[in-house]
Order: sequence, then structure tokens, then C-alpha cells
Amino acid sequence: MSRTLFIADLHLCHEEPAITAGFLRFLQREAVHADALYILGDLFEAWIGDDDPNPLHAEVARALLVLKQQGVPCYFIHGNRDFLLGQQFAHASGMRLLPEEKILTLYGKRILILHGDTLCTDDQSYQRFRRKVHQRWLQKLFLALPLFVRQRIAARMRDGSKQANSTKSLAIMDVNPEAVINAFKQHQVNGMIHGHTHRPAVHTLEIDGQTVQRVVLGAWHQQGSMIQVDNAGVTLISFPF
Repeated sequence: MSRTLFIADLHLCHEEPAITAGFLRFLQREAVHADALYILGDLFEAWIGDDDPNPLHAEVARALLVLKQQGVPCYFIHGNRDFLLGQQFAHASGMRLLPEEKILTLYGKRILILHGDTLCTDDQSYQRFRRKVHQRWLQKLFLALPLFVRQRIAARMRDGSKQANSTKSLAIMDVNPEAVINAFKQHQVNGMIHGHTHRPAVHTLEIDGQTVQRVVLGAWHQQGSMIQVDNAGVTLISFPF
């Protein structure tokens, strides 16, 4: 069966070996039978540079490269946790890096894919932070620092993010409905797939008389989450690790 798969928000790290094992099994059992795999950000919990000698990164790169060698291309859109993932890792893993928004035409459907954080416009403090850390000069400066300094900075930023999110309402951290509608209109699509919010769901909307669909991936906490697009439509699927 011809199908394309999407995943996001795995947040791979040494502290969660079950998620890594589940991802590796997913590549071997599910993704290998797909036309293509799209990873829509936050594959890793944190990324401080392609030169980080973390063994987990090498293990994941090898597994993704095997997938490519088996004839399944893999594409990656950066998330808010791994926005510094670069061409060195992409080459090692065989992944192709995509811009933050990409329009796909799949099985007669025109679909916008993105990580999803840019839709959360009500969270103004996060959007200010995002604009700052996406400045190329600042990224180059950070990546030029010694590895141990980057590790300390990243740890402090993660702690600060957890503390800040603990005081925010769930509504603020979700997508803004107007931002969603504007994205549909701007890109003239009838489908949207994203992650980031960790709120897996299928949303049907009416925009200018047209029925459109926004499908949100779940995070890989207690189970896996994927979206399958095929001739039958767009399906959100959860599965055990």
C-alpha cells in the first residue's frame, strides 16, 4: 500500500531509553514500508550542535541512514528543541532538511506541514524568544562556544523553559485559531499536519466555504504517534512502543 508517514515530538534522550527503542522499532517495522517519512521537529530533547559526541545521536543517525538505504527518503523540519540540527547530522543520517513550512501534494491532497510552534501566537514570550534564537549570527556565536559551555547553557534554558511553562495556561500554549486560518488562506491548502502542542487530534474547519483538516501529532511519552496519508485520507494513529 502506498502511504506517507509523519511523526514529531519524540524528544529522544538518554533518560528515556524506551522511547528510543520504540523509535528504532518503528523505523524497522513501519517506516520501512512507507513511500517517505517526515519528522516534524523535536526528534531530540535538545541539540547543542552536530559536533556533540552523544552516542544516541550516532545510533539514531545510523538507523535513519539504513532506512534511506532501504529506499525510504526521510525529511526533517526543525522543532523548538532541535532547531540547531545541521547539515553534518543530516548527511550522517541521510535526512533532507526542509524549511519551517513546506507544502506537499500527496495522493491528490495539498498539505502544509510544519512543526507548529509558529501557530502558538498567544504565547508572546515564547515567540520573542524564538525570534531571538533564530538569528543566524547568534546561532553561529553559540555553536562556536566550547561544548561544555553549550551544555551548561542548554541545561539552564531547559530548566527556565519548564519553569516558565508551569505558570502558563494551556490555552496560551495551544495554537491560535486565527493563525491557523491565516496559514490555510496564505498557502491555499486543504490540509495541515503539525506537532509541538502534544495534543493529538483531527480538527475539521470551514474556511471560505471549503472544508479543511488540521491533524495534530501526539508526543511520544507513553506511546508512539504517527499520521498516515494515503489514498483513503489522513489518519492519526497511536501505537505502543
